[in-house]
Amino acid sequence: MAHFDQDDAECLVFTYKEGLLSPIAHDLKIRVTRFGLDVDRDAGTVRGELDMGSLRVVAAMKDGREAPSALSDRDKREIESNIRKSVLHPDRHPTARFEATRLERTGEAWTVEGDLTLHGVTRRISTRVRPEGDALVAEVVLHQPDFGVKPYRAALGTLKVQPDVRVRISVPAADLTR
Repeated sequence: MAHFDQDDAECLVFTYKEGLLSPIAHDLKIRVTRFGLDVDRDAGTVRGELDMGSLRVVAAMKDGREAPSALSDRDKREIESNIRKSVLHPDRHPTARFEATRLERTGEAWTVEGDLTLHGVTRRISTRVRPEGDALVAEVVLHQPDFGVKPYRAALGTLKVQPDVRVRISVPAADLTR
């Protein structure tokens, strides 16, 4: 069994802006700073747990690249506060949990299907895990309303986050290919 956490793996969430005021807003790259992931290839199991109060803004994104100077530290803290208070409510829903129900290898990639519980709602999701450099990477698009999450909105809805967010998890490939 291989165990991963924030010290040797990475979990990122990407959000995208929309609305009338979107030209002055930012797409965001957010890091989950506390999580655990257990993978047992022999048993065909994957289990993960993410601390929903541990999301931290890494940077604004522009044209798919980080725009480090676009947000001040104060801006980042305010966004993080909005995520906690207005979107994810970690006081009521402290963790997101994933448990695989199916793993299937196809060449160098894997298809992983399982149940994700987020914001108190469980839904079946599926993703492809593929090699990328020295890592294995899984990306999944989550439609926030499917999990009872209301995407962030401000200024009477003229500034809002798109309902779909992209989650990217990366683990060292060497730990799973032995």
